[in-house]
Amino acid sequence: MKNSTDIGVKMLWLADKLANIRSLAGVYSERGEAMWQTLHQKDPEMHRWYYKTIAETVELSLNKTGAFKELIKHINSIWPGTFDSEKAKYKKYREVSVDGCRQIGHGAKGDVYRYDDELVIKVYNQNNTYHDVEQEIALSRRAFILGIPTAISFGIVSVGSRYGAMYELVESDTFSQCIARSPGQVETYAGMMANLAHSIHDIEVTEQDGFPDVCDRLRTYIRSGIAYEDESLAKRCLDLIDTLPPSDHLVHGDFHTNNVFLQNGEPLLIDMDRLSTGHPIAEISDLYYFYVVLGEDDPAVVEKFMGFSYETAVQFFHAFLKRYLGTEDADKLREVTEKASFLCYARMVRKLRKSGQISEPDRKKIHHYLEKTAQLAAKLDTLEM
Repeated sequence: MKNSTDIGVKMLWLADKLANIRSLAGVYSERGEAMWQTLHQKDPEMHRWYYKTIAETVELSLNKTGAFKELIKHINSIWPGTFDSEKAKYKKYREVSVDGCRQIGHGAKGDVYRYDDELVIKVYNQNNTYHDVEQEIALSRRAFILGIPTAISFGIVSVGSRYGAMYELVESDTFSQCIARSPGQVETYAGMMANLAHSIHDIEVTEQDGFPDVCDRLRTYIRSGIAYEDESLAKRCLDLIDTLPPSDHLVHGDFHTNNVFLQNGEPLLIDMDRLSTGHPIAEISDLYYFYVVLGEDDPAVVEKFMGFSYETAVQFFHAFLKRYLGTEDADKLREVTEKASFLCYARMVRKLRKSGQISEPDRKKIHHYLEKTAQLAAKLDTLEM
């Protein structure tokens, strides 16, 4: 349902879930919390999650309908406070179009367009809900307060059947566009990215700030990929991740040149939904993934994503690493690159498995990445730098 662009599919889901929750609300009004023990799924929180997710997914398409308003009313009656009461009222989002607008960025969650001289719009993928957009905007505001140079969104809009977030970014281009125009300056931009990374990684937060641990994401790569292929290798990988000490310093989590704009000579970050705490090797592994590993089998993947050649992408990573570590020592650079590549190859196994049915070519790639991961796992004692 989240991936469907058919309004009829969303209408059918809404009608079905509304019929279900009407019955649920009727029984709940009579039996209260005792109702849950009569159901197959006895955890009320799981029911709340399910109905909340359905509502968030159909909201943009169907929030004008009485059915949607009634669904929100029943959810809030069973689980008070799940939604703001305003959700039960019709809310009209400003409708904008990106037809004819220049695309200036691309990422896993959506595309960024230059709307006019002062504004850009990030248009989220079809399966992103209002909550996803709202959460990213809230994180960007927290990041700004903490000192991360970031663009602040000032509104959620609708772009056809998708959500968008508007940002004020005057006369700015992404670092990817700058590098594509001037590949000879790649080391300059790599140095700016290294300085930006340090400014993020130097920020210390508290547990009360509520940022997740980046190691949880790294463990997910293992548990959702390698663990299905080789349990003993998965255990070794998880043990290596456990060598990373807890950290209360920030990492961006999606750090690449499509997510950094150059405005008046200063970098500005967007895409804050993966902001977390942890060791910087996680950030470096993300960079190695985007600029090197994704293009090892097919350089065109990186070239399409970044907008410049794979050769330039590899050059960018190595220039970044030298500036970030502040060294030309070949042994040190090789050591850190191996640790980053270990996490990347494990991530690739998960990426290929996520596609559902695994083709024969993908099965061969998985075997290749498992071998790479196993070789590095046997060699490494720690992921600390």
